[in-house]
Amino acid sequence: MESEIAKHITEIMVQLSLVILSAKLCGELCERFIKIPPVLGELFAGIIIGPYALGGLSIGTIGPLFELHANDLNPVSVIPFELYVIAQIASIILLFTAGLETNSKQFLKYAGPAIIVAIGGVVLPFSFGVFAAIIFGQAESLFDPVALFLGAILTATSVGITARVLSDIGYMASPEGVTILGAAMIDDILVILILTIVVAISTTGEISLSELGLIAFKGIGFWVLFTGIIILLSNRISKFFTSFNVSGAALCLSLSLAILGAALAEHFGLAMIIGAYSAGLALSGTNLKRVIWVQLEGVHDFLVPVFFVVMGMLVNVNSMLNAIQFGIVMTILAIIGKICGAGIPSLVMGFNKLGAWRIGLGMLPRGEVALIVAGVGLSRGVINQEQFGVAILMTIITTVLAPILLVPSFKNGLSGRRI
Repeated sequence: MESEIAKHITEIMVQLSLVILSAKLCGELCERFIKIPPVLGELFAGIIIGPYALGGLSIGTIGPLFELHANDLNPVSVIPFELYVIAQIASIILLFTAGLETNSKQFLKYAGPAIIVAIGGVVLPFSFGVFAAIIFGQAESLFDPVALFLGAILTATSVGITARVLSDIGYMASPEGVTILGAAMIDDILVILILTIVVAISTTGEISLSELGLIAFKGIGFWVLFTGIIILLSNRISKFFTSFNVSGAALCLSLSLAILGAALAEHFGLAMIIGAYSAGLALSGTNLKRVIWVQLEGVHDFLVPVFFVVMGMLVNVNSMLNAIQFGIVMTILAIIGKICGAGIPSLVMGFNKLGAWRIGLGMLPRGEVALIVAGVGLSRGVINQEQFGVAILMTIITTVLAPILLVPSFKNGLSGRRI
């Protein structure tokens, strides 16, 4: 018995080592040579070493590193359970960090334009995703959880990727830059609220508008209540956590709060990442953030790539290719939806055509947010492998395309505001 346990533990350690190694190698190749975000390298690494590709091949007498155990009732069971648990912890850390990074003062400065841009950048892509799912026979009605999940995936915006690009070219503090970041932050919140409703619907099936309103009220109510309580107690929490003399106590206690928030969110029928994001958001303005930030970056850099590699390992390339037509259409709609949905409203908010174009492009990359939403849909059995592959394809193309188009749009140095 002990030998079997030891053998299994050794196998998991080897797999985890390979996941981390491949994540960093592919991330480095993408960032240094291809000049695209390393998150895409981590995603590609997962696809390459996953059970549907090289990981499923036998190595002499050892057998496959990631043996495929397909299970239509639980699509994530194709990878080791232990790795999936680590990936979920990584997603909690990712969203907790995203919450901490939210700059409330910067957001308030351009709150008006950012809110309008964010709403447009959510409503149009979401509508495109829902109707495309129905037209292509992927869903039966507007309230079909599949349609709602695909719509939610299209609404996501990766604030991290756009922020990195704007920082590199020195336009982070420009009117367009601040508006993009503020709108992207609101997008994240709106996507989380949409995800709250969609997850609730997926557990009960199709429902009426009155039931939808009740679910939305309960889900949003819990989210607001949980976030509000932590915000009210944030300074006391900060003082308490930083009062410990034990090395690393503030970081560990903060992460425990994020994990507890994730567990509570899951208990109330929401996605775990919602609770984690709320915990980070509530603590973003406290001294605790400055105390734990450097240490948290190390934890983030070590664990978060595991999430993206695991998401890549879940991609069945053959299934994705079977739905390539639908994937191309969804990708085109994702591009049009963000550029028009975010760009056109910015024209009303004092930006000229150049500024609107920059804002639309800045809202284009889906990145990690879309992957998280897609992962929730797949793990709950709402979307299938083909639809998950479509989400991956759309995420890759929009994330690669955004920096390529965004950087040249700022090169002429012209103002994006109307005089």
